[in-house]
Amino acid sequence: MPDWLWIVIAVAALIVLAGVVWAVLARRRREHLRERFGPEYDHTVTEHDDRRSAEAELERREKQRERLDIVPLAPESRERYLASWRDLQTGFVDEPERSVGEADSLVTEVMRERGYPMDEFDQRVADISVDHPNVVEHYRAAHGISMASDKGEASTEDLRQAVVHYRALFEELVEERETAGEGVR
Repeated sequence: MPDWLWIVIAVAALIVLAGVVWAVLARRRREHLRERFGPEYDHTVTEHDDRRSAEAELERREKQRERLDIVPLAPESRERYLASWRDLQTGFVDEPERSVGEADSLVTEVMRERGYPMDEFDQRVADISVDHPNVVEHYRAAHGISMASDKGEASTEDLRQAVVHYRALFEELVEERETAGEGVR
């Protein structure tokens, strides 16, 4: 066989090998993101034009999160927030709209104290999704109902659901365990 044919075969083999390596790395990347983000992975894929751009967005969130200094709550802060939550739940019966506003404020306050930036809502969702991917959809739902309430378009049942959604995130934020982004990775 001529030398040029051996070179063509070698180049073709390298191209095939590179394709296999790329496919394996892409699969590992996808598995990592699915494991890390859970249901948020599927939500993000649905929101983007294609899987690659969705995965790039999730990786951007991870990098952004790595730059944040998220800390656990001090025990006294945790107890204060839990007491505030109990008070707002008790007040729901008489003033459901006010309770939803208080729930939103309380979640925001806890996030701020933990070290999450309080930029626009979409950025807060992105930041929360890295550490709390299983409840970030609750945050979106609660926020949507809160916005509807501000326009006078939410029923009492909607408001109750908003408080339930806020509570799901609130409970994770005040938990004493370390979040996914804290400690050893």
